[in-house]
Amino acid sequence: MGRFCFSSRKALASVLVVLLSLSLCSAALAAEKELKIGVLGVMSGPAASWGLVNRYCAEASAKMINDKGGFQIGEDTYKIKIVAVDDRNDPKVSVSGAERLIYEEGIHYIIGPNIDPTSMAIVPVIEKGKAISIPYAFSKKLYTAPASNSILGMIASYQAGPVIYSYLMKEKGIKSIAFVARNDSESLNQRDEGVEAARKLGLEILAEKDTYEPGTTDFFPVMSSVVGKKPDLLVLSGAAPADTPLLIKTARELGFEGILSTETAQDAKVIAELAGDAANGFISVGGASTPEIRSAYMEDFIKEYEKVAGEWNDEAGTKVYALEIILNTLKQAGPEAIDDVEKFKAAMETFSMPNPYLKDNRPLHYIGTPYFGQKRQISIPMVVTVFEGGDFKTLFVGSAE
Repeated sequence: MGRFCFSSRKALASVLVVLLSLSLCSAALAAEKELKIGVLGVMSGPAASWGLVNRYCAEASAKMINDKGGFQIGEDTYKIKIVAVDDRNDPKVSVSGAERLIYEEGIHYIIGPNIDPTSMAIVPVIEKGKAISIPYAFSKKLYTAPASNSILGMIASYQAGPVIYSYLMKEKGIKSIAFVARNDSESLNQRDEGVEAARKLGLEILAEKDTYEPGTTDFFPVMSSVVGKKPDLLVLSGAAPADTPLLIKTARELGFEGILSTETAQDAKVIAELAGDAANGFISVGGASTPEIRSAYMEDFIKEYEKVAGEWNDEAGTKVYALEIILNTLKQAGPEAIDDVEKFKAAMETFSMPNPYLKDNRPLHYIGTPYFGQKRQISIPMVVTVFEGGDFKTLFVGSAE
């Protein structure tokens, strides 16, 4: 009898070991579920910085999440996998890239693209493929009904421009303005929005038709015409990161002593290398995380970003928000939203969480109704920066709301 009890206890222990092993295996399998997020944008050529920052932000954030065990949606925990595609700033390539992400990779959430033409080009693809994209493009058509599958991931030029001009009128006494734009649809649209804002503010517009072709390296012809009119403020509409320092340097070499600005994100390192001290005083919309407002979580992200990218880029303070808000909206909407973007869009209406990247924990939610008639924008802070001594410094912090 004693031997029987011992054998029974031994058998029971074996069963318990097997059950525990099965339980651990099930937990491991649950934690190994994978959620793919796409990044589609320009990662080569003069504007490569824009798309690469998107990619590096997503990869750095995903690593932080995965290192902590993954991201929980419903009862399951997912490891986040980033699938990046370079669209080379070409609408045709962007379309094929979106098709690959949706139909080959099974992805329903895409970060990017970076400009109006590529973002507009993929709209039919994401609508047919039932996917959401977060472009960094300003065309209101992307975010206004009947369109509903694109979400603006940054501050638009028509939101930042009036704020910057008003600030400079009050603080620097500017009275006249001129515009120089790249000859592409997005830059021309940004210029037109800037001209409209300047006119409403009562600024004297001295130049608004001067343009240069993409790929230009000699900016003296176009800048000579504008600089000769001596505006108080010279706006570089739609300037790509590789073009901006050359435009600035040319203006200064031609004797321009006024203020230079742009509403597009820039790369401080490139400006420092190519324009140097000539760029001091240059104003742009920076990343949404200055040292004064960063949370400890943002500081951790910056360290991780530097590991992935090799160095910090101020623009990453804006683009870090895309993956964060996608995942947390999915968490609120529930696991069915991973494949059903209609449930995701429904959750957007009430979604709100403390902003993890800011010290004051202000709400992170969806905005944009006054501009688009619906919530199709992420509520990132509007940080306006000035270039001084080789880096961006905070000029002021505003809001698109």
